[in-house]
Amino acid sequence: MGFFSRTRKKDGLLVVALAADGIQAVSVRISGQDRPGVMTKFAPAQPAERRAALERLGRELGASGYRCATLLAPGEYQLLSVEAPNVPQDERKTAVRWRLKDLLDMPIDEAAIDILDIPVDRAAAAQTQSLFAIAARNTLISERQKLFQRARVPLAVIDIPEMAQRNVSALLEREGRGQAMLSFDDLGGLLTISYRGELYLARRLDITLGQLRDASDERRTATHDRVTLELQRSLDHFERQFHFITTARLTLAPCGAPGLFECLAANLYIPVEQLDLAAMFDLADLPEAHDPMQQQRWFMALGAALRVEEVSP
Repeated sequence: MGFFSRTRKKDGLLVVALAADGIQAVSVRISGQDRPGVMTKFAPAQPAERRAALERLGRELGASGYRCATLLAPGEYQLLSVEAPNVPQDERKTAVRWRLKDLLDMPIDEAAIDILDIPVDRAAAAQTQSLFAIAARNTLISERQKLFQRARVPLAVIDIPEMAQRNVSALLEREGRGQAMLSFDDLGGLLTISYRGELYLARRLDITLGQLRDASDERRTATHDRVTLELQRSLDHFERQFHFITTARLTLAPCGAPGLFECLAANLYIPVEQLDLAAMFDLADLPEAHDPMQQQRWFMALGAALRVEEVSP
């Protein structure tokens, strides 16, 4: 199973994500309306109860009629940007594996590897191409597959948050411009930049949602300053590395962090917008759909459910 494999099953994609307090299921229904409909379902479960809860959820939703996907969590994989090896396309993954040998926090022979190209400037002459390499322990991938198999939920895709966020970002892109997006959860922040639907930058920020929601005004202000500085550095670096891409704006994903949007809008040199998922999707199935904290809980799973499915040749 490849992390980024793309095939299509008639009934669409069902994302089943493992959260700390339960299991989330999301599917996006494209119906020709202004806003695609989103089906959401949550099953409370402690980690030891996941198999039983997953099996019940799968039966209730008719998971066998879907292609099912799940998400790895930060810390369960590594995502690295490396120079693409000068070998035939069908040999790239093997060549990248050995290039990663000294960069991973796991022995290379214990790693599952997948790759994703970073497109180059179409107008430029010969240039060095980079790619993203994703690595996760074989044992973790095997355990995740077994969990779904034993729960009778047909797992077809294992995805990562960077790609899920890219899926949302791609919907917001302006023609010929890059789109930056920033999100936060309990494990930290994630900055991505997409262009023409492709992921060009992914950077983790060691700043958690809890820090952004701190009750102390002084600590929150200090955290806002850290976020702003990290973003300024990242945007400057991106501009130097990908000079052919002009980033149109930064969109802040729902997070319920008081004052963060205002701080970024006042201090960054590109426009900043606040994302409201309820303006993009019909969230009738989601309780308190306009609450940024509720939207934050479902943001990544919903993004994963937007995965573009292509018919295999």
